[in-house]
Amino acid sequence: MSSDDRYIVISADGHAGGDIGHYRPYLESKWHDDFDAWAAEYENPYEDLEGDLGGRNWDSARRMADLEADGQAAEIIYPNTIPPFYPKTSLTAQPPALTTADAERRWAGLQAHNRWLVDFCNDYPGRRAGVVQINLFDVENSVAEIHWAREHGLTGGVLLPGTPPGSGLPQLHHVCYEPIWQACEELGMPVNHHTGSAAPPMGPDPEDTITFLLEVSWYAHRAFYQLILGGALERHPDLQLVFTEQGTAWVPDELLRLDYFFERMRSSDGSQEQVWGAEVMSKLSLKPSEYWARQCHVGASFIRPMEMGVRHQVGVDRIMWGSDYPHKEASSPYSREAIALAFAGVPRDEAEKMLSINAARLYGFDLDFLRPIADRIGPRVDEVFAGLPPRSVPRDANMCPAFAGYEFAAE
Repeated sequence: MSSDDRYIVISADGHAGGDIGHYRPYLESKWHDDFDAWAAEYENPYEDLEGDLGGRNWDSARRMADLEADGQAAEIIYPNTIPPFYPKTSLTAQPPALTTADAERRWAGLQAHNRWLVDFCNDYPGRRAGVVQINLFDVENSVAEIHWAREHGLTGGVLLPGTPPGSGLPQLHHVCYEPIWQACEELGMPVNHHTGSAAPPMGPDPEDTITFLLEVSWYAHRAFYQLILGGALERHPDLQLVFTEQGTAWVPDELLRLDYFFERMRSSDGSQEQVWGAEVMSKLSLKPSEYWARQCHVGASFIRPMEMGVRHQVGVDRIMWGSDYPHKEASSPYSREAIALAFAGVPRDEAEKMLSINAARLYGFDLDFLRPIADRIGPRVDEVFAGLPPRSVPRDANMCPAFAGYEFAAE
């Protein structure tokens, strides 16, 4: 069998973190008493971080076995568990610290996660790209942490927190964040904006939960035009911005909408759009769609067949497949089937870009190193191209949006 018979698969969206007690050795000793008191009282709000399910986040060998069985050779790793001294996971909006001491403890907690992640990635060199966490409340220390992360091999880039209403943070277009953009460009660290952290916290009612579900990705999309309006993408043309677990279908309509408004602000003499926008537009040389084509990417978790229909409008070289392991909605353990369902009939060169080449180029994976691994575990090219026959996947795969509308096997 030729080595070219199987795809290399790199997931652009994996999640991991230490169990609470695992972080203690990564904290400076001056925080140990505070950590012990915090950990003793902490009640974990996430059932999938408990028991057997939780172990998928920190059991390194088990995780790799799961991913290999699922056809994945490598992954980009976002956080999942709760950092020390935080009330909840970093993938949702965090309330501001109440005191200076609390802010210092939280920063120490984020650093502990980052240091744990270095060791976790080093368990399987060349197959895990860890994403470093920063804190927008403290730009100076965040810039230093970005430099530390690059020096210590966290090649997944930076997790950009959101700035939801009520957070007390300046919006992402603000000049105060300029040192972060400068550092990321200089160091070649992609800026990753994962869905969840930019939306306001959910209210207590069931309707609030649904509202959050319907709006959470929209809030995340705002980072795109905020970084354009603030000039970050203009001043730093090599800065790369990634939107993960937000789908892909939104991109073509959003680019059309933004190009329309930017053109109105630039050239419609006397219009209200021009009055409001002329000052900002005078500093920008490209249209939003041109910034997108030059500097933006999508971490396309559980991509659906319908989204493949707009792949050229999004940019085939902009899309990176993701499994979202180990979340409830992840394509695992049916990622081979999810890939076959979505990529049926897609030309091989395009599929290879979306399954591995794009992520390898952005995050620095060595495809030659991953090739023999994929020869052993990867999905077969001919099976992916042929697609997924109806009723060949159990109904429990329906938890993953990739299988929406699919006809499952009978119980």
